[in-house]
Amino acid sequence: MSEKAPDNFEAALAELETLVSKMEDGDLSLEESLNAFESGIKLTRQCQQALQQAELKVQKLSQSEDGEPVLQPLDPDE
Repeated sequence: MSEKAPDNFEAALAELETLVSKMEDGDLSLEESLNAFESGIKLTRQCQQALQQAELKVQKLSQSEDGEPVLQPLDPDE
């Protein structure tokens, strides 16, 4: 993994998938595997945080003005 964290969820997920593939191939040394694992943990946390923030935003946008949740149909034609 590069030293700089990815800027968005999609980039972090793609980098995590690349790390997992490399680890699954079994071609990494022990030290490389540990570094990849550490990077993977950081990327996983970054992805989880991004998902939590997105969930909070959806919840906020789905509330009425008085703070009560508003049920929205999944199909706009409903």
